Amino acid sequence: MDMKKKRKQNLKYFKEKHPNVFEAYQNFGSSLHETGGPLDEKTRWLVKIAVSAASQFEYALQTHIERALQAGCTPEEIEHTILLTAPSAGFPRMMSALMIFRETVE
Repeated sequence: MDMKKKRKQNLKYFKEKHPNVFEAYQNFGSSLHETGGPLDEKTRWLVKIAVSAASQFEYALQTHIERALQAGCTPEEIEHTILLTAPSAGFPRMMSALMIFRETVE
């Protein structure tokens, strides 16, 4: 079984076993994303991509890339965001994020 399928199954398990916790987490995240400040939708997703890339949260990065594309970010904007993580987070982390980006958009 591939890792993406395992991650989705794990999320499904969490949602089913802990629905109140999941709902609270979703509401918290949505509130921050939608009303937490003045950044526009595309910028918010690019920030989330940068944080996920720098932190090496692969599943979050993949999800944020998909959602950024849905929000109107271009692949070039997303790739640039990932490249910008290299000086702060390190070249190896940026390269790992770049690989996830390429696998997600291809």
